[in-house]
Amino acid sequence: MDIETPAALIDEARMAANIDRMQKHLSGLGVRLRPHVKTSKCIEVARRQQEAGAKGITVSTLKEAEQFFAAGFADILYAVCMAPEKLDRALALIRRGCGLTILVDSVTAAQAVVAKGREAAHAFEVMIEIDSDGHRSGVQPEAAELIEIGRVLREGGQHLKGVLTHAGSSYDFDTEEALQKLAEQERALCVRAAERLRAAGMACPEVSVGSTPTALAARNLAGVTEVRAGVYVFFDLVMSNVGVCTPQQVALSVLATVIGHQPEKGWVIVDAGWMAMSRDRGTQRQKIDYGYGAVCDASGGVIDGLFVSGANQEHGIISRRDGAADPGVVQRFPIGTKLRLLPNHACATGAQYPFYLAVSPDGDAAPWQRFQGW
Repeated sequence: MDIETPAALIDEARMAANIDRMQKHLSGLGVRLRPHVKTSKCIEVARRQQEAGAKGITVSTLKEAEQFFAAGFADILYAVCMAPEKLDRALALIRRGCGLTILVDSVTAAQAVVAKGREAAHAFEVMIEIDSDGHRSGVQPEAAELIEIGRVLREGGQHLKGVLTHAGSSYDFDTEEALQKLAEQERALCVRAAERLRAAGMACPEVSVGSTPTALAARNLAGVTEVRAGVYVFFDLVMSNVGVCTPQQVALSVLATVIGHQPEKGWVIVDAGWMAMSRDRGTQRQKIDYGYGAVCDASGGVIDGLFVSGANQEHGIISRRDGAADPGVVQRFPIGTKLRLLPNHACATGAQYPFYLAVSPDGDAAPWQRFQGW
């Protein structure tokens, strides 16, 4: 493969299978899929999700919203609680025709939205974030504050579109039983929050849940209108440890070149360090620690027993998992050998690159731009 390294590769066939799997699963449960495009930050990837049946997109930055809107994606959910100083930027995007929905999880944030709405004579589309697992942000579904947030928005002339939750603690589990239990908890608590708002006289048409593990584990989504998931499009080693994919299904890899050896240590040195792989060590807390990545041959076949055990800025160290010295590494992997490295966290590794190379089944590699920043 005549590609300058390190390079971020997308295996198109694997990605297509991942997209098809999630879309069919959620369509079968009768809900919309609104993919989270923060994983790829790539128009070409999102278009393939849309072509498979996804409805709308989820973003985590306003730059993502602006870039995807410019490319023709109009139904956008900004799934990070709105900072008051960003409301003008969001409003400018809306006034250009974007169907942007924003998020709050406190009375203070809701009041800021109301104040900007009154000042601009505009009714924002707003969702309230619900905490369904104590993982990050959101208001408790039984909290009095939930109803107060809804009232502030309604009385302030804003449109309460619905409730949203993300069971991010799903990354901490690795059994089907545990993931199904959390998926049901995520569903039930978000639906409960919607029911409380409706009982208080407020319309709450949308109930949005999702993470890749809970989306794939869900067996019942009664009361839910849409599911958000992101990393499923590529998968990664964290997801493999969670149990929702195998390393052979990971569609994103880093192509690296062997540049040296330490035979007495059994090391192979490649030109992909933590700048290429990212600093993310998410598998360190899981059942299999992949270091900075799993090792594959140039065609993507996993090489058992090897991993990226260490990384400097531009150097990656590949060694045997059992720690044994392997003087034969020079013969097995001579200088110039190309290897693919699977990432711990696809979002973090993708963020190291200005573009991907999408590799088709026949071996052609096409550049797909991605964007960075906020």
